[in-house]
Amino acid sequence: MIYYAHSNNPASLWHPLSEHLTEVASLAQTYAADAAWAGEAGLAGLLHDLGKYADRFQARLRGEDSGLDHWSQGAWIALSKYKAIAAALAIQGHHIGLQRGSVQALREMQLVNLAANHPQHLHLSDPDADRLLQRAQADGLQFNTPTTMALQNSYAQAVAAMLDVRLLFSCLVDADFLDTEAHFNGDSEGKRPRPAGPTLNTQAALAALNRHMGERIRAGAQADAQVLAAREALWRATGEAAQAAPNVFTLTAPTGSGKTLAMLRFALEHAAKNKLKRIVLAVPFLTVIEQTAREYRQVFAGFPENFVLEHHSLAGLGEESEHRDADGNQERQRRLLAENWDAPIVLTTNVQLLESLFSNRPSSCRKLHSLMNSVILFDEAQSLPQHLAVPTLAALSHLSAAFHSSVVFATATQPAFDSLDQAVAKHAASGWKPVEMVPEHSQMFESLKRVNVAWPKSGEKRAWADLAAEIRDTDQALIVVNLKRHALALLEAMGDTPDVFHLSTNLCAEHRRAVLDTVRARLKAGQPCRLISTQCVEAGVDVDFPKVYRALAPLEAIAQAAGRCNREGRMNAKGQLGEVVVFDPDEGDEKRRGYPTFAYYQATEVTRTMLALNGDLDINNPAVFQTYYRRLYNLNDPTNQNTELSEAIKTRDFVEVARGYRLIDQDTIQVLVPWADRWDTFTKLRAEAEKTGISAGWMRRAQSLAVSVYRTKTGTPAWAIPAKLRQYGKTPSGVSDEWFILEGDYYDDTLGLKPPEGPQVFIA
Repeated sequence: MIYYAHSNNPASLWHPLSEHLTEVASLAQTYAADAAWAGEAGLAGLLHDLGKYADRFQARLRGEDSGLDHWSQGAWIALSKYKAIAAALAIQGHHIGLQRGSVQALREMQLVNLAANHPQHLHLSDPDADRLLQRAQADGLQFNTPTTMALQNSYAQAVAAMLDVRLLFSCLVDADFLDTEAHFNGDSEGKRPRPAGPTLNTQAALAALNRHMGERIRAGAQADAQVLAAREALWRATGEAAQAAPNVFTLTAPTGSGKTLAMLRFALEHAAKNKLKRIVLAVPFLTVIEQTAREYRQVFAGFPENFVLEHHSLAGLGEESEHRDADGNQERQRRLLAENWDAPIVLTTNVQLLESLFSNRPSSCRKLHSLMNSVILFDEAQSLPQHLAVPTLAALSHLSAAFHSSVVFATATQPAFDSLDQAVAKHAASGWKPVEMVPEHSQMFESLKRVNVAWPKSGEKRAWADLAAEIRDTDQALIVVNLKRHALALLEAMGDTPDVFHLSTNLCAEHRRAVLDTVRARLKAGQPCRLISTQCVEAGVDVDFPKVYRALAPLEAIAQAAGRCNREGRMNAKGQLGEVVVFDPDEGDEKRRGYPTFAYYQATEVTRTMLALNGDLDINNPAVFQTYYRRLYNLNDPTNQNTELSEAIKTRDFVEVARGYRLIDQDTIQVLVPWADRWDTFTKLRAEAEKTGISAGWMRRAQSLAVSVYRTKTGTPAWAIPAKLRQYGKTPSGVSDEWFILEGDYYDDTLGLKPPEGPQVFIA
């Protein structure tokens, strides 16, 4: 009898099970590369669909049975016969997600338990695993005990051990997806695997980067001589640091010193030196990733399609998608490569990368093996939430130490994460001992002083009306506040003052991009321009104002805002410095309510305490930030935060870890808004949603015209209607609980979304 893994494809060919298991094992072991447990990944591939050797599963392929579990038999064989815990967990989870790795949970993998009380209410395709193993062996499969198992030596360090499982899981899941896809894409000549992504040609990429630096950056530079000298110093330092072996690095350099391209140089030369296969850059905000993507596309213009792969919610929208062919094949290829990050350079977000490192879902974990033998860059590293710091550092440290990858934390305000080394070492033996790429960075900060900071006196408060009066007398100024409602209050106080602009995430992505383009053009032309913004302007957004006002905030936020002042140092050439004015908004008795989160409030109070103790603070001195972060860690103790997540990690509960590890609040909805400049696009999307319902493709096209807001207490805002889900067959699919369409005149060309329910729905 021939046993099959999958039913017939468009060429009417069925997929032999032995062929599928052999190919998945081979692919999984290849993806594991030099990992000590590569053999275990191969074993997982051979066993993952062992339950398909059951008669009931073969009947299911013919449409004669249903509701079957075909994975638990292979998981049990891996555990009971080979003592391969990681393989067993990966096999168990390759359809339902990684479950739990406690001793009790492993005992519950016994087939007799599952036959009596299956957690997913399924039936085992065959409760006799030995019979299935004999059929597999009779089908030509050979099973060998791996020499090294993933969890033999590292199970005491929980984060490291769980990451090993996820990486093996990633190898298995991606191999399974790809071989199954190749079957269903097959024709009369056999399976058709998807085309592989481009490879990292470091020699050509470095040549393109050096050409870009010479022809576009240095030739067109209008910055002050000291700024240019600092950029060249950073460029040289990253090149020298690239010669080191894979490790954990920090890159501490002032804003405006050219970190984006200097990091890229490090990554390319480091990859060439150490034969690394991929570069992944993660950033905290979409405003930063759009800017970085634009620059990378300039550097690598003319390179193969998807040499730079963007994986974020706005990928495939805007200017990067203008050159698609008529059938959208390039966009389709981008989406396929994004599934497993099969590209030489990947631009993504912190949320996408870090939450995947702690996920249990096959779709999220599928790309993780692509982080092995890679360079992983984190821009604006200070944005990492403290309550997730210890497990995050442990995972990244283990990824570097055990899998030949390098991790870089780059920022002007480097957190004192090295002080958490002992806490990290409890979760990953390698701890957190980063190497600084620019040991003389304090000298660079001193030479690049571009602003004077005026700090508020103790007890001094500024009313919005008073601040507005001062701003009216300033032609070009950036004002950064802590909350959207503060931005709206200041805009209202500005009245009909001309040349006032607003930037926040109340504006859809296309609208934000347009505002920044207008602001940059006016600044360059010397025209009046007053930009009132939330903190979304701070991290990496390239604007250059002569004067910046910043509401009192965490010290790193004040420094980031200052980085938008005299950024190019052109005022220095005139014997002047930029002016940064820190003010304390008059919020009455609001106190903590004047800040977006409690953690933000705590950090602001540390800034306030340091001001009271030391007087004015020197934001050009990295030592000040080390003191600030250590005070902050002493206050809120990151090692003991998030007790539920810590307990889930301790018990190796992949389900609860995935639920507890969240960088951002997930209780939000997406609202499609009618921005006037994209009215035609809005009406087309609204009509499509009404007529046929929304699909994944609709959501991708709608993302650039969407605003995220908190879900209201009732769950459904009265000012927006839920979008209909696309209907399949004759059964309506209902309505979305995540996507809404704005109803009424509640989108303003300056303010963005302004719903009648007020600011409680706003995300700061």
